[in-house]
Amino acid sequence: MQNLKQEAIQAISTLPDNATIEDMMYRLYVIDKINRGRAAVKNGKTLTVDELKREVQSW
Repeated sequence: MQNLKQEAIQAISTLPDNATIEDMMYRLYVIDKINRGRAAVKNGKTLTVDELKREVQSW
């Protein structure tokens, strides 16, 4: 598994040469959210569809 710095460098290097800072930041943001989601699943911190529906309805 890559460390965080290597993952960021690889993600940015795949962007086109005319990519903006915003493009880079968004790419890193998405990768972070995916990694956090995978960690949540691995640690059992998920909701069932019914639990999510109840949570949304309580807003």
